[in-house]
Amino acid sequence: MAPVPRIQFDTVTMRFGGLAAVSACSFDIPAGEITGLIGPNGAGKTTAFNVIAGLIAPTEGRVFLDGKDITALPDFQRQARGLSRTFQLAHEFSRMTVIENLMVSARNDIGENIFNAVFRPSRCLGQERRAFDRAQETLAFLEIDELAYERAGNLSGGQKKLLELGRALMQEPSVILLDEIGAGVNRTLLGKIADKIRQLNAEKGYTFCLIEHDLDFVARLCDGVIVMAQGDVLMTGTVDEVRRDERVIEAYFGGGKYQDAS
Repeated sequence: MAPVPRIQFDTVTMRFGGLAAVSACSFDIPAGEITGLIGPNGAGKTTAFNVIAGLIAPTEGRVFLDGKDITALPDFQRQARGLSRTFQLAHEFSRMTVIENLMVSARNDIGENIFNAVFRPSRCLGQERRAFDRAQETLAFLEIDELAYERAGNLSGGQKKLLELGRALMQEPSVILLDEIGAGVNRTLLGKIADKIRQLNAEKGYTFCLIEHDLDFVARLCDGVIVMAQGDVLMTGTVDEVRRDERVIEAYFGGGKYQDAS
């Protein structure tokens, strides 16, 4: 019997008014792998991510996490089940420090319940200490611990992308959706981000799916690739297969020959 995919995107349609951003689209994200989701602008990639993460409800179709239907679950319940995501534009709390940004992203903050805060202060303090310790470990793993007490708004674009990844890790996920994690990041820092993603996949078994336009970055990281065009899947395969496919060349590269990104 074939293993159950970590994510199943089952015949999903997402309409905005009369426009179908995603149309009867189906694909699987295998467990324990790094999968690329690519396609031209307007292909429906970010809409698909938003549906999977629970930020929008699909017009039709279903989403499964580890074989269980999560279509009706709100985003915070999906996070509690191990699903996390980052955004193309970093969503940091700019006036808070880097370590504070990580701590507020920690999973199961019982201190947010007023009853716990008033009547169980020792429990809340204990969880806050654990969140602080985990935040320090996350910063050390991402090699940005020297920025712990810097305001997040002062970070460079690449550092903010690392913080986005760190905030996702604080939720203790099993699967992470990365929306253009490499956009606007210099090549040196992009290499570090790629190394961290590979390490998390190899050592902790995290499943990743990433939207990315840089095919060299995709080739460096991904086990398989899903190509979207006009709201549906055009093909799936390896990066080499994608690069050679005439349909992809036409849809993604405008009919021109693929050139490696420099």
